[in-house]
Order: sequence, then C-alpha cells, then structure tokens
Amino acid sequence: MISRPAGIAVFLIVTAVIVLTAALSPRVPQPQSYHNFADKRGWLGLPNFGDVVSNFPFAVVGIWGLWFVCGAQGKQKFVDARERRPYAFGFFGLFLTAFGSSYYHWAPDNARLVWDRLPMTLVFMSLVAAMIAERISVKAGLWLLPVLTAIGACSVWQWYASELRGEGDLRMYATVQVYALVVLLIALLLPAKYTRSGDLFWVVGFYVLAKILETTDRQVFALTSRTVSGHTLKHLAAAMAGYWILRMLAKRGPLMSEPKPA
Repeated sequence: MISRPAGIAVFLIVTAVIVLTAALSPRVPQPQSYHNFADKRGWLGLPNFGDVVSNFPFAVVGIWGLWFVCGAQGKQKFVDARERRPYAFGFFGLFLTAFGSSYYHWAPDNARLVWDRLPMTLVFMSLVAAMIAERISVKAGLWLLPVLTAIGACSVWQWYASELRGEGDLRMYATVQVYALVVLLIALLLPAKYTRSGDLFWVVGFYVLAKILETTDRQVFALTSRTVSGHTLKHLAAAMAGYWILRMLAKRGPLMSEPKPA
C-alpha cells in the first residue's frame, strides 16, 4: 500500500505519461474490416442475431445496478452517500450500451459505431471517478465525474470526426480505455475504505477477456463449429465485468470509519 499523497502523485504521473504517449504515437485509423464480424446469421427477423441479442445482459445489469445503488439497500453500503453517484452514472452507461451496441450490430458501420462507443466511455470514466472518490477524495471524484465523462464522450466524437475527414484516428478513444484499466490497478495500491477490493481484479480480468474474444472473433466462431462467435461472447464477458462491480458493492463493507468531508 502507498499513502494517499503518494497515490495522488502516482495518478498525476500516470495520467501525464499516458496522455503524452498517446500524443506522440502515430495515428491509428479504424480499419473498415472491423465491421465485418464472423457471425452474420439472422433469426426471428433480426439481422446479426447473436451480436445483437447478446447485448441484453448489459440492460439487465444496468437496471439492476441502478436499482441497487439508488435504493435504500445500496445507500447503506457507502460510508458517504455521495459515493453512489459515479456508480449510478456507470450503471446507466451500461444500460445505454445495450441499446447503442444493438443499434450498431443491426447494421455495422462507423456512424452507428458512435452510439456503441459513447455509452461505454460513460462506464469507463464513471468507474475512474468512483475509484478517485473512494481511494483519494470524495470531493475530487465528484468534481472530476463530469470532466472525465466529457473527455470520454469527446474521444468518440474526435474519432468519428477524424473518420469523416478521411484521417481516422483512434488514439484518444483507445487512451480512455487504457487509462480506465490502469486507474483500477493503481487504486488497488491505495488504502481501501471497503472490503472486497480483490473483486476489481475480476473486473479487469473480465474486461481483458472481452478484448481477447473481440480480437479472436473468427477463431472462436470456427472453434465452436460456427455455434457462437468471439464477439458475441465478448458482450457476455463485458457484461460480467459490470455484474462483478455490482456484486462487489453488494457484498462489501466499510473497513474504517472516516469523517465525511464537507
């Protein structure tokens, strides 16, 4: 464990390094082959059935998470009730992801991909704000929540605008995802306010698994004898990451009593 002042310094240094690395890296265009998913089978009148319907768990976990965090039971799980806000934003983003991703997979292209990625950035950046609120400062986490979510949204619009100019550049959007994962891991080095910190490893693990399944879409489809594709399983793994956050909140308890900041 490291002290809170040291943790703040680490956060600032890591933020600067990640931003600088992204700025100095070469432009990364969105390959059009990205939209060419392995499983194009339709069913019950739905095109790309597997990739569309597999978004349903996002809606389930999002609604469940909002119900828990905003309800009386959820309120009892937080030392400071204000800490619920980033999680509420995150679960709302997860709920919206179900619709955005389904809309995209119905007829994949860059314009629809915007609505898939926008709510996902809300999930990523809300989780960053939640970690800051719990491990460093509630006031700082709440202040940064709208700032971080705005940066996440801008990363998607910046990518899409670059595509429209014929100069596709994914660097900012990719940076948002990498930053969220790194912050989760750094948070584990800071003094915890609650039990169940180890669950964050599962959250990261499910997200990494989702990215692996995304990149092995066709291989998984072939290995399963064209039963299920890697991208369909990616949605399920990503939804499990969201569920594990909810599970962590439901099972954890305070480790120490801290005076509530003004």
